[in-house]
Amino acid sequence: MLEKILPEKFYKILYEKVNLKAVNEIRLRADKPVIVNVSGRMFFLSENGVTSNLSGCLYASKIMIEDVIFRASECSIYSVNEQIKKGFIVTDDAIRIGIGGNLVEENGHIKTMTNFSSCNIRIPHIIKNCSLTAFRFIVEDKDVKNTLVISPPACGKTTFLRDFVFQLSERNIPLNILLLDERGELDCGINSKFSDKIAFSTKKVGFENGIRSLSPDVIVTDELGQEEDIEAIRYASSCGVKVLASTHADSMETFCKKPLFSQIIKEKIFKRYVLLSKRNGPGTFEGIYDENFARLFMPTN
Repeated sequence: MLEKILPEKFYKILYEKVNLKAVNEIRLRADKPVIVNVSGRMFFLSENGVTSNLSGCLYASKIMIEDVIFRASECSIYSVNEQIKKGFIVTDDAIRIGIGGNLVEENGHIKTMTNFSSCNIRIPHIIKNCSLTAFRFIVEDKDVKNTLVISPPACGKTTFLRDFVFQLSERNIPLNILLLDERGELDCGINSKFSDKIAFSTKKVGFENGIRSLSPDVIVTDELGQEEDIEAIRYASSCGVKVLASTHADSMETFCKKPLFSQIIKEKIFKRYVLLSKRNGPGTFEGIYDENFARLFMPTN
């Protein structure tokens, strides 16, 4: 899909001179250098690939950015306006394009975004077995414990969730999995025999409808960030449905200070916490904890 949305010159350089499997993000900003995130490190794009040297790097233009967004919308900006109002577009193969520009509001509601000035192309990856370090702490006797994956942005949370679902299928653990894919990027080629999907729904609606209509054993969802998300977790727990979710924080200390999670921590609804970083590349395990924050696993280096 990248070849369909990127300027031809940029894609050719990335395809021929950069390991695309290691590229996590491509950032285009009007009249500024093109930035490429490779294995968690930021580089400039140049004619010869990626470089840390500003000299000779390539620049993006406003027209390029508008063209990327137009192509990603399959030539119909109007058709993806509901996504644009939230600040992103997701392509059919789960590439998420975050968008910067001018928000247009009316009576306190966002109508659209105009004057696009930047975009962040986040490239999903399937990394087989990346969740295995945590798998044995989360799954016991074919039962999944409520688990929250914690990390800063772009540190492998979504990749972890995808692989975890794959591992359940690979091990023939017959649990009905509901992927609540709010932004359309969680289900990226997951090869699972036991999963259903609800996409582009709020967690509140997705949890309620999903539990009622699909009777899942486990719900997998990304990026808890609002009070209604926490209420959805409580609702699932009261229905006997397990949850595997993620949220942003750079440490357990930071996470524990977030007001959003204070009560649910006290209630001990999550039985496992997995902390990731990009210290040794995205997906570095920093620790696995139980509901009392006792450390069950810590890295050796």
